[in-house]
Amino acid sequence: MSAVLRLLTLAFAIAAFGSPAAAEAAKTLVFCSQDSPESLSPPRAASSIAMDAIRPVFDTLVAFAPGSTDIVPSLAENWSISADGRDYTFHLRQGVAFQSSEDFAPTRPMNADDVIFTFGGTPGETGADGSGKDGEYEAFRNSGLKGILEKVTRVDDHTVTLRLARPDAAFLSELAIPLNAILSAEYGHRMMQQGTPERFDARPIGTGPFRLVDFRQNVAVRYQAFEEHWRGRPAIDTLVFSITPTASARLQKLIAGECHVAASPEPSEIGAIRADPSLRLLTIPGLSIGYLAIDTTKKPFDDVRVRRALTMAIDREAILSAIYPGTGTPAATPLPAASWANDASIKPYPYDPKEARRLLLEAGVTGGLTVDLWYPPENRSYNPDANRMARMIAADLEVLGIKVLRKSAPWEVYWRKLMGGETTLALAGWIGDNGDPDNFMETLLGCVAAEDGGANVARWCDGDFDALLDQARRVTDKETRASLYAEAQAIFHDQAPWVPIASARFLVATRNNVENFVMSPLGFHDFSNVDLAE
Repeated sequence: MSAVLRLLTLAFAIAAFGSPAAAEAAKTLVFCSQDSPESLSPPRAASSIAMDAIRPVFDTLVAFAPGSTDIVPSLAENWSISADGRDYTFHLRQGVAFQSSEDFAPTRPMNADDVIFTFGGTPGETGADGSGKDGEYEAFRNSGLKGILEKVTRVDDHTVTLRLARPDAAFLSELAIPLNAILSAEYGHRMMQQGTPERFDARPIGTGPFRLVDFRQNVAVRYQAFEEHWRGRPAIDTLVFSITPTASARLQKLIAGECHVAASPEPSEIGAIRADPSLRLLTIPGLSIGYLAIDTTKKPFDDVRVRRALTMAIDREAILSAIYPGTGTPAATPLPAASWANDASIKPYPYDPKEARRLLLEAGVTGGLTVDLWYPPENRSYNPDANRMARMIAADLEVLGIKVLRKSAPWEVYWRKLMGGETTLALAGWIGDNGDPDNFMETLLGCVAAEDGGANVARWCDGDFDALLDQARRVTDKETRASLYAEAQAIFHDQAPWVPIASARFLVATRNNVENFVMSPLGFHDFSNVDLAE
């Protein structure tokens, strides 16, 4: 973060709620977040950064229990599932209030109309395709469940049935992510009537513990406690996300007392945090994976021998030691070590440059190969130093006579290139959205995801692999699902569309007066129950 931007951030915070000392007295918590969210509207969120910023404002039908991926009630008090696994009937909590703003004052509590509106129907109607007598609601459709959700039916004011096109074991977990937060149908209708539909996204209204006050791109997001929240008013009066992209700047602000919680300190900062008596380091095994994706549609990487050669040419132990000191577990499959479906019996390919060279020669790659290697412009928890990792990989490959062109781009451009199939080798990563293995296997390696715009950067499509994923989605027994995913991981390992690098632990640093902050294996930051000691 530049000195100017840092001063702007602090000036914004002081203008909003006074000096840091006054903020303490007023129970203001400042969170030094990594980046600016692309949107605060659930249907438009794409990144984990945006979903983090959405959480204070919204609730979901079901939620993740603190510190785990277990599903617990939220806006739905309870639910039932039909014998065929396709009908989920939710009984809604009554008396849940929506927030208000200068543009909108709700006239009723949350009810079935809001659930139908959120998942693609028109209030009072049924259907997940946005059809109905009032087509204006199409503008606010949430497409997070598109392709699996077949029909939404209003049973009564506080009961809704969601019918799936097929059984899906990950469905409840999918409902717990902010992308599927419950929206206000009344607010959407009001904004359309006023001719200001853009306000629906720019000034989001939810049922969450905090209401949005202000959002200044690349500076800060400010929230205030929602007095009427159904779980009770939060202990924090004001919550501020102070956008601080660099880890060193976040740590400096934490030490200076300019923020109370800092996201994703770098492994190299662990010693300094532990040595400071005013700070606390929190850590948890993360549901995340960092990897090098190989575009399997481009020659010579359509040959599995070449992909295996790359995997054996890269010294991953050296990478773990340099980039994940004490915070990373070597990865051999697409599933993080913390996943219940990870097959620990599958071991990473050994570092063996001699065998890598033999495989290249066997595949007819005798020299003169030039390849682009893309790396992200900013570090993430799944890759704490992408630039350095790219240099280390390039050095390993150049020993084999492969000329590496290292390239990067601003974040949005970078991901657009990856998802558009414009890269050959690319450093990528994933933080689980919902804790289910399918969120990694299907999202990152399924055949549908291999199409343009999909997250399967390797463009790898294997029919046997895909069939196993489909079977695993249709059963709910964990042991059966784990067995199917183990078979799929074996296929992945054999075909080597990635060079898996590491599963990283999640790190958070806080000041000592922060109470009740619980880390999530999904990497999000939940402040609904957090307090500040006097």
